[in-house]
Amino acid sequence: MVCIRMATVSDLLQMQTTNLWCLPENYQMKYYFYHLLTWPQLLWVAEDFDGKIVGYVMAKMEEDEDLPRHGHITSLSVLRTHRKRGIATALMRRSQCEMEEVFDAEYVSLHVRESNRAAFHLYRETLQYEINDVEKEYYADGEDAYDMRCYFKKPKETSEKKSNNFLDGMKDLSIQEQ
Repeated sequence: MVCIRMATVSDLLQMQTTNLWCLPENYQMKYYFYHLLTWPQLLWVAEDFDGKIVGYVMAKMEEDEDLPRHGHITSLSVLRTHRKRGIATALMRRSQCEMEEVFDAEYVSLHVRESNRAAFHLYRETLQYEINDVEKEYYADGEDAYDMRCYFKKPKETSEKKSNNFLDGMKDLSIQEQ
């Protein structure tokens, strides 16, 4: 059983370790501190039965006044030994819920490597994200990124986009939340 809970300062080192094991994009510890101190409601961890952090999501609110109020997923990571259990989905939904409920976000954005088919499937099929744009050479190694968005509410500029009820299916997950 895995527990999904809000991250604390004492989790940051294990979050960074998970990131180093799983992702090519790595962050200094001060970046984790900055996120936790600024948007504590948007950092969530998956904790195993023995207290080990096996996954996390780190997100923030964007502060561009020219765009609608929205959040951004900075990093999502789940250890390979714990994948395909719905952990990434549960982490994303928790953070998204806080973006909408606490910060009144209209949508959440993220970037994903074009080559990361598993992550793309999670975002597109499971979480109902849409491709907004392709950012050329976004990553340090020159790979392009999909700029993706998931709308919580209908965007003001069009009524064609569907709102996303991302809490659908939460009760079907066999993950305990605190």
